Amino acid sequence: MSFKIAVIGCGHMATEGHGPSFRKYASIHSDVELTACCDKNETAAAQFQMKFGFSRWYTDWEEMLDTESPDAVSLVVPVHLTAELFIRICEKGFPVMTEKPPGMNRTEALRMIEAAKRFGVPNQAAFNRRHMPLVNKMKQQLSATLDPSDIHHIRYDLSRVNRKDADFSTTAIHGIDTVKHLLGSDYGHVRFRYQDVGEPGSDIVNIYMDCTFESGATAQLNFCPISGGVIERATVHGRGHSFHMHLPVWGSPDLPGRLIHMHSNEVLADLSGSDITDGEELFETNGFYAENASFFDDIRAGRRPVDDIRSGLQSVEIADCIRRRLEEYAP
Repeated sequence: MSFKIAVIGCGHMATEGHGPSFRKYASIHSDVELTACCDKNETAAAQFQMKFGFSRWYTDWEEMLDTESPDAVSLVVPVHLTAELFIRICEKGFPVMTEKPPGMNRTEALRMIEAAKRFGVPNQAAFNRRHMPLVNKMKQQLSATLDPSDIHHIRYDLSRVNRKDADFSTTAIHGIDTVKHLLGSDYGHVRFRYQDVGEPGSDIVNIYMDCTFESGATAQLNFCPISGGVIERATVHGRGHSFHMHLPVWGSPDLPGRLIHMHSNEVLADLSGSDITDGEELFETNGFYAENASFFDDIRAGRRPVDDIRSGLQSVEIADCIRRRLEEYAP
């Protein structure tokens, strides 16, 4: 029997990140059928179908699911639509992976978690940094080198160019979640500072987070949306060891990424992102293929995905603090 995949939302994120991932997964697994795609814009849906090899396209997602009965659904829609559509897909009983963030706030995320539990639906939140080959290599090196209590501090810098989004928290959540992922620990306390960047007619700010974790580590996260470059970099300091990571995010001069491991002022490893990925395309280096493959593999094997909505709950809560310009987070 075939394993049928359907996607709801055929916009930019689906086209650049997920569509190529679906096509690659189907090319590797002969029993996978790219059954149908859906977008309320029929031109977008038809173009997506042709580009990535789906069998049919729809403009009504409920009609698509009722007709096609897919084995897995990818939900790639604007953030404000995510929670309600996710819940309705759960009510129909289809396993679903949704783009981040999984909900705008704690209330929405908890509703999604409850719906998935009530209807017994396997689910995953698409935090692609968790699946970037470079990030996973750094996490592996941290685990092999240091006990969790010996990781002292993380600095994470995320900058963009001319990003005048009304809500930058939906991008900042990448850094929030990645730091938590690297440490393997929950946030214990966060202090937020907001810097007015003087952009006329807007409330754009730089965002700075001073954090402590349950593990005892500290972190500083810095988000600058209208800086001079597209950059994501992380530095981890521990007992006798330091790690420096340059993520290969879209549009960054740091492509294809870099990971440096230092001990006693000597460079033990200096790896290019090209050395540790199984593909050179951005959908591969940026973790989109790996997150989709992980979700599909789990569904096919009857496993519950580790990266479910609940795993992203605290990241959603902290991002919502930024959205509301709060000064403190204490769970």
